[in-house]
Amino acid sequence: MTIAVTGATGQLGRIVIAKLKAKLPAAEIVALVRDPAKAADLGVATRAADYTKPDQLAAALKGVDKLLLISSSEVGQRAPQHQNVIDAAKQAGVKLIAYTSILHADNSPLGLAVEHRATEAALKASGIAYAILRNGWYSENYTSAIAGAVPNGGIVGAAGDGKISAAAREDYAEAAATVLTGSGHENMIYELGGDDAFTMADLAAEVSKQTGKSIAYSNMPEAAYADLLKSFGLPEAFANLLADSDTGASKGGLFDGSRTLSKLIGRPTTPLAKTVTAVLKD
Repeated sequence: MTIAVTGATGQLGRIVIAKLKAKLPAAEIVALVRDPAKAADLGVATRAADYTKPDQLAAALKGVDKLLLISSSEVGQRAPQHQNVIDAAKQAGVKLIAYTSILHADNSPLGLAVEHRATEAALKASGIAYAILRNGWYSENYTSAIAGAVPNGGIVGAAGDGKISAAAREDYAEAAATVLTGSGHENMIYELGGDDAFTMADLAAEVSKQTGKSIAYSNMPEAAYADLLKSFGLPEAFANLLADSDTGASKGGLFDGSRTLSKLIGRPTTPLAKTVTAVLKD
């Protein structure tokens, strides 16, 4: 069996490759990347595979049995890029595609869900067996802001009191590897989130606890938060996307209490406190 992973040099992709290597011989794993030179350290075969180049994708997927399609980073271009991969996979005879979607994509209030819904529909229409991994947010999405929050004494956002079922990238990567190497996952949809949801105020409290400093969470209207992010130098479209996602979280869009992720990987998900500790040690 040959398993391929798109976006294999990305933050999630690298961890997935490592998880697969712990379960399979390296000879059965293929890293699909835009620039193979950047994947030399992965220890597996690499093939050039750009989401925007259908002919290249078709060649890259030859002989692949199972594929992990990690969603493109190019928001606004995801649907056509993912369609290119799905079409190439069908041409190559890929037997199963696992796809990293978004939590509760079918009814999510987040604007990001639109392209994920389109991709899920394309997968179902393709005739290829699929496993949809509806990933919640990464804990690292939040802990990456700690370095700036501690000296400034506060965390800001627009998530209100929304509960966020985040988990570490490693947890989601392990789930992907489990699905790709296991059986019985055909045409399944998994809602994946951390065991213990938290609010932004909870995050601030955890940072306060670990640093011994008083860190507060300040909630802002979506537009004001977007403007603040732009003032930090973020591109307007990205700032608006982040603000929209926070507002979606305030509406419950990033919460899931099923604990499907921990059931799938056979262990509890990584606690927020552990992820915070890892950041503060760096």
